[in-house]
Amino acid sequence: MAKGSKPSRSSQGSATSRRESARSRAAALREAQAARQRRRRLLLWGGACAAVVVIAAVIVIVVTSRGGNNPATTTAAASTALTGPAGPEGIDLEEGDVLAPASAAATGATVDGIQCNSAEQAVYHIHTHLSIFVNGSLRPVPGGIGVVHPVAQQTPQGPFYGADTCYYWLHTHAQDGIIHVEAPSQTTYTLGQFFGIWQQQLSSSAIGSNTGKVTAYVDGKAYAGNPASIPLKSHEDVQLDLGSPTVAPKTIDWSKAQL
Repeated sequence: MAKGSKPSRSSQGSATSRRESARSRAAALREAQAARQRRRRLLLWGGACAAVVVIAAVIVIVVTSRGGNNPATTTAAASTALTGPAGPEGIDLEEGDVLAPASAAATGATVDGIQCNSAEQAVYHIHTHLSIFVNGSLRPVPGGIGVVHPVAQQTPQGPFYGADTCYYWLHTHAQDGIIHVEAPSQTTYTLGQFFGIWQQQLSSSAIGSNTGKVTAYVDGKAYAGNPASIPLKSHEDVQLDLGSPTVAPKTIDWSKAQL
């Protein structure tokens, strides 16, 4: 191009085209960068939401596994009490088919050193509760065991049995599982002696006429020895389970009675 001459129109058009092309590429780059940033923010937001969901799920699992407010846990805890209709001694009666009738018991002869006297003895007087389950079913201890020739006194809460002939030092007055220990001297009496008066078997493999593995509990704790050797103590809950299923240990409300 000669000195002092002006650029041709074609040269000016070419320069303008290059500037527009550069601006277009820059705009495209800015748009791509903005798109990448939007995607990054979306990914970060999604990851945060997913983390929150996972944490919430973990909290729910932990609370559930620990019991929390699970109604089943509350129900299980409430079911540890042995309940039934109110009995004449203030203790709920045991319902179901009795393990063996009171009429099967001894009729006056001394049993394992325990006598049958015309009146109840008062020097040593305590009460133990007994419940028996066979294959998961409650088998009540009847009233009148150790009460020879029992006479029923009818009460609004059911019959209360007194003796026409004599009382063994270990006996029952009602079908509430309460074993009365009323003896002329303080000594240790056992569950086996009570079953001896009832004339029923009791061992690690038999309760009455039922045979199988016997699981024993005393105040909710497993008893490792022969159940016949369980001592009868004041206000203790003794439970015998034979067969399957095994019933979790239950208790009674001693505060309902003045025994």
